[in-house]
Amino acid sequence: MTDAPEDEGTGTLFEAPPLAEQERMVEAVLFASAEPVSIGDLEARMPHGSDATQAVELLQKRYEGRGVRVVRVGDGWAIRTAPDLGFLMQKETVETRKLSRAAIETLAIVAYHQPCTRAEIEEIRGVSVSRGTIDQLLEMEWIRLGRRRMTPGRPVTFVVTPQFLDHFGLENARDLPGLKELRAAGLLENRPPPGAIPLGEGREDEEEEDQTELFEEE
Repeated sequence: MTDAPEDEGTGTLFEAPPLAEQERMVEAVLFASAEPVSIGDLEARMPHGSDATQAVELLQKRYEGRGVRVVRVGDGWAIRTAPDLGFLMQKETVETRKLSRAAIETLAIVAYHQPCTRAEIEEIRGVSVSRGTIDQLLEMEWIRLGRRRMTPGRPVTFVVTPQFLDHFGLENARDLPGLKELRAAGLLENRPPPGAIPLGEGREDEEEEDQTELFEEE
């Protein structure tokens, strides 16, 4: 007779808050976070028994058609401006400096061929890659070091980061545009195939442009 009240007390102690309240909690965390937040991180912050996945799904539906959306970025979730309203933020997002061609090509190769080593980047570009280009992309946190290759010398590989995906509004690297789309947009040149220009005989980054500065003035 005396066990029933204790069981009831134990049950209420770990009872999860209503789903509507969980949704509010997720909304608060995502709104306050500048970086995407994973489901695991959300559940670590929420009361015991909460279902962050379901709460995110409800919040995502709630924001459909609104000025901001709940979007997936890599393994995390974030609140971002609706794509069709991006023009309203143009003044805040326009940059007065741009990546050099060498940096753009290097970044594109990593994004489309990750994980790839420096030697593979040079083979695809047909030129030597200056250390400054790689270092600056690492400092921008658009690429990071991946696993070492199980080949002689065990060279490091490079992969793109969640910051890169978030900046370009991508859920993952599979959402990158195809070659036809890039050529149609004028963002891809008809370059010789990999290996057509032997390394050391083509141009180098330093010869083509000053690589002491990764950025160029508009």
